[in-house]
This record gives sequence, structure tokens and C-alpha cells, in this order.
Amino acid sequence: MSGALGKYVSAFTDGVEAQLSALSGKTHRQECIVEAGNLVAAILAGDGRLTTTELEAWLADVGPNLEPPVFITPQQLRQSDLLTDKQQWLTGATTLFDLLLKADARDGGRRANTYYELALKLAHATAAIDLVPSPDEITAIDRFRTMLLTAMDSHRVPRPGQSVTTTSAGGPATPTSTPTSTPTTTPALLPPLPPKRPVEELLAELDALIGLDHVKTEVRRLTSLLRIQRLRAEHDLPVIETSRHLVFVGNPGTGKTTVARLLSQIYRSLDVASKGHLVETDRADLVAGFVGQTAAKTHTILESALGGTVLIDEAYALARGGENDFGREAIDTLVKFMEDHRDDLSVVIAGYPTEMQELIDTNPGLESRFARTLEFPDYTTGELVGIFDGMSAKQEYHLDATAHQRLRAVIEAEPRGRGFGNARFVRNVFEQSISMQAVRLADVLRPDVTQLTTLEAADIEPV
Repeated sequence: MSGALGKYVSAFTDGVEAQLSALSGKTHRQECIVEAGNLVAAILAGDGRLTTTELEAWLADVGPNLEPPVFITPQQLRQSDLLTDKQQWLTGATTLFDLLLKADARDGGRRANTYYELALKLAHATAAIDLVPSPDEITAIDRFRTMLLTAMDSHRVPRPGQSVTTTSAGGPATPTSTPTSTPTTTPALLPPLPPKRPVEELLAELDALIGLDHVKTEVRRLTSLLRIQRLRAEHDLPVIETSRHLVFVGNPGTGKTTVARLLSQIYRSLDVASKGHLVETDRADLVAGFVGQTAAKTHTILESALGGTVLIDEAYALARGGENDFGREAIDTLVKFMEDHRDDLSVVIAGYPTEMQELIDTNPGLESRFARTLEFPDYTTGELVGIFDGMSAKQEYHLDATAHQRLRAVIEAEPRGRGFGNARFVRNVFEQSISMQAVRLADVLRPDVTQLTTLEAADIEPV
């Protein structure tokens, strides 16, 4: 009888074997079964412990399919070497995956994508065996995913969710998507939702963001946790509630809104949110100037975010007016609304680190609901140059060598203290450089395409 992993082992084996057989004209079923078994073992061994439930799952869905089949007790399996030293299996491309990669590199196929998608489903199903997946198992899945994607990049094979177009360096291109972020508005004014996007497409867009390595890791881990709990629910297994409420801390322009937008869409793709839109708001939209109005105003904003995510920027301002300030009423309304709509609302509160902790301390309900804090660091000079280049390329501009040198100097000269604008600062420099270029070309009678699309050092000035 098939166990918790049965359909995932079968899907991986059938899908990968079909790709390999189409290449060679031979059967590769047993190699694929061994591959599936190794992946399961590697994830199970990720936290250094093997529960009886995990061993039983391996024996039910992997052992009988091997040649020769394995029919032993969980205790005998634990004492054997069948599941030992498998963690290293996650750190390098296997022979089967490498064959698919090389074939894709030759003819532009997507065989490696098939392997990736089926392998990740099997990995998440493996971590879902226990009620509470260990952090080490989640880390093992992320390490495995990173290895597969890095191998695809090295062979110039498009990642899942990524278009065939790549950057000149061969790395992932910045994906394009339909914005689902909207400023504060009433439910009647919300724009129509775009089609639901595959989670791997959204993760590819997350991966393509410049910098933010720690933030990306935490978002991927949260995504894995939600995937695992969904798999358990599909098998009528007990699930634990995974909080989707987050605290974002960092300076302006560090990508907080972009990540919140992607998160809201990821929630929708994983069926933990019904809409997947993002509503942006702040104190001015939540707090009224008269008694009794703040609760209604806050309630209206939060209702507009139902089915998606609300991002409260500079949220600490809600607690800045003292005990008699109406901001406290907004906080109380928020806490109650989160409790009443825990299954269909995600809340992200953002601001500076110290002030955000002060906000959390004002209400015990906030502390219990916001279990994760993601820190958005200032971008490095190199990352800001990359962001500028991305903005330029999108508008069909490029910098010559001297302009790049000048841009780095302008960025380096900008103070990096509290309130540094990061990407917002770079956008201001970019928009100003276009204006400066226009002035420079004003006396050119018929500027050619090169002149119209090139930014020179003289165009790059401090804002």
C-alpha cells in the first residue's frame, strides 16, 4: 500500500524516466527510483535524526521499489547504512540531472525544469511527514534548490518560471510581472486581479532581485513551510498554523514593498490567500482626528486587504502619540481584525528597527502575532550601480565607462545614515541624469540612436 510519499516518488520516477528515455531510447526506471530514494534520505537526514514515522515512509514508498527490494523493520533501517551520509547528495548535481542539463543546453529544452519541479515536490512531501518540519530540513531543501538553480545557470538553462531571455552575463534576467500593489483604497476601487502565477515563477522573480540574500532565504523558508503544511492538509494530516504576519525593518528604498508584493502573490499561489493583492497604507490613512472615527477608518482599510496582504509603512508612528493618541485605537483594531480574519489576511508592518520594537512592545497581541522579523540592509555601492543599470536597461539607456565611474563616485559620496534612500536615491539620480542628457543634446540637430541612449559622466550629478 502506498504511503505518504507514494504519489510523489511515482511522479518523480515517471517524469524523470520519461525525459531520460526520450534521450537514450532505453529505460532508466531503476536509476530514477534510486535517485528518488536518495533525495528522500537526504532530506530525512537533514536534521541528523530519523523518526519512526520517517523510516516507515521510506520503507513503504522507496524500499519495495528498489532492486532488490528492501523489506526490513524501521529499527533495522535505522541501524543500517541505507540512509547514512546522504546529506552530501544535496550539494552537487547528480549524473541524471547533469544529463538533462546538458541536453537542454544543446537544444533549448526544459528537461531540467521537469526534474527540478518534481524533485522539489518530493522534497517538500518528505519534510511534511513530521507534524513540525525541523529548521534543518527546511534549510536542506533550500540548499538543494539553490544547487539545482546554480547548475542551471552554469549551463545557461532557464530556471523554472524564467523566460528564455538572459542577461549578457548569463545570469537570470529580471522578470516582468503585472503589479498587484495598490495604494490605500476602498474595496470598490481595487483594480482587477491578474491571473494567479506559479510559485516557482514568483520565486524566480524573488531570486532575480539584487542583494537581499537573507530576506530571500527567509521568504523561501516560509514558502517551504506553507507548502509542507498544505501537503499535510491534502493527506488529512494534522497541521500547525504558520504565521504569515511579518515585520520588515530597514531604511527606505530597500525593497520592502517589492518583497511584500511577491509574498502576497506567493500566498495566493499556495492557496493560503484568496486574492493575493497588496494594500499599502500608513498612519495617515488609519488614524482619524476625532473620537470614534479611527476604528472605522482602520477597519475599512483592513477590509480592503482581505484575501491579500496589507503593508503598513512606518507603522511605529501608530504608537508615537502617547496614551491618549488615537493611534492606539488603530493598533487595537488591527489586533482584533487579525484575530477575526486569521485565515484570509496577512499583515506586514515596516519601519526602522528600534522604533518597530517599541511598537511591538505597546501591545501583547502584536508580539504574539508577529513572529518573524526580516531585516532589509542598505544596498552596497555595487548593488546600487546594478539597480541603476537595471533601470537604465528597462528604459533603453546605458552608461559609458566614464559614466559608470562617475555614478560610483556619486553613490559613495551620499551619506549612508538613517533615512538613506537606497533604490529611491538611485532612481532620483537616474531621472535627473535623463534630464541632464536632454539638456546636453538640446543643441544637437539630429542625435542618433547611440547618442539618445547613452548616458555620459556629465549627465550623472548628485541629487
